[in-house]
Amino acid sequence: MLVDSPPEPPAQAAPAPPKRRAIRSIGLLISMLVLLLVFLTSIAVGAKSMSLDQVWHGLFQDTGTYADVVVGERLARSVLGLLAGVALGLSGAVLQALTRNPLADPGLLGINLGASSAVVTAISFFGVTSLSGYVWFAFVGAALVGVLLYILGGTRGATPVRLALAGTAISAALYGYLQAVMITDSAALNKMRFWTVGSLASANMDTIKQVLPFLAVGIVLALSLARPLNAMAMGDDTARALGAHLTRTRALSMAAATLLCGAATAACGPIVFVGLMVPHIVRSFTGPDQRWILPYAAVLSPVLLLGADIVGRVVARPSELQVGIVTAIIGAPVFIFLVRRRKLAQL
Repeated sequence: MLVDSPPEPPAQAAPAPPKRRAIRSIGLLISMLVLLLVFLTSIAVGAKSMSLDQVWHGLFQDTGTYADVVVGERLARSVLGLLAGVALGLSGAVLQALTRNPLADPGLLGINLGASSAVVTAISFFGVTSLSGYVWFAFVGAALVGVLLYILGGTRGATPVRLALAGTAISAALYGYLQAVMITDSAALNKMRFWTVGSLASANMDTIKQVLPFLAVGIVLALSLARPLNAMAMGDDTARALGAHLTRTRALSMAAATLLCGAATAACGPIVFVGLMVPHIVRSFTGPDQRWILPYAAVLSPVLLLGADIVGRVVARPSELQVGIVTAIIGAPVFIFLVRRRKLAQL
């Protein structure tokens, strides 16, 4: 079990006062409305300038060019961005709760790169061309990196720095592998480029249909783990006293993170920092209760991802900046801030 800081006091599992629960519920509803607004904006705004009337006709009336752009491209990438954002946010929140490490994140720890490396291997060495094949390779890659991460930095005395260093080392090795494959396999370069940056540009409804079952299982599994993760936050002995099954909770948490990361990465490549930033922001106003952290992370993470995708499409018109690049630009200074804040707090 990864231990970053002393276990949270048992009081964290106590029911929140009715007024606080009401405020949190209203906040969650407002967050859903914000997500709806960002989702609609993602459909209305893109690299190609279109009026709202043209977007409306493309969605509901037109069967020509407008429909091809709005329904065939923008709607599909918006839905995929929504699903991928939910997956990344939930997986980050689950990993942070499981490891008791606020710096845990599928992208930062190399899990996403593990999935993308497996996909690149499938493309280059096994000739896999279908998304259904990518998904299984992505799952295996994500799981292998999770095991390796636990071996390198997963002792009971692990610290955020040690875990971050282990994830950095794994990510560097995998990134070097990706670059080596690109250099030696020019025929597959264009396909591989998609996996190295993270993008929603190639989204289509067929892609969404293939990853949706895996994402649905991962989302339901992650949300169902809120109570046992709350118990584990109070320490193993207390969790056992409360009736939590530690081995099962750990196994299901890793399964949920693998399903979510593997499916999201298979569909749109490695996108970093989403699972790191959003749970931190959420925890600042919900407290440590996973019953609120997980739903808020599931709602606000796609807000960040879709917002970054909108920015990427607008700032580089008529081309676009990939969403993985935008989230990295945003996430790097946020990560530095989080590390410095924790360092100052320990002085």
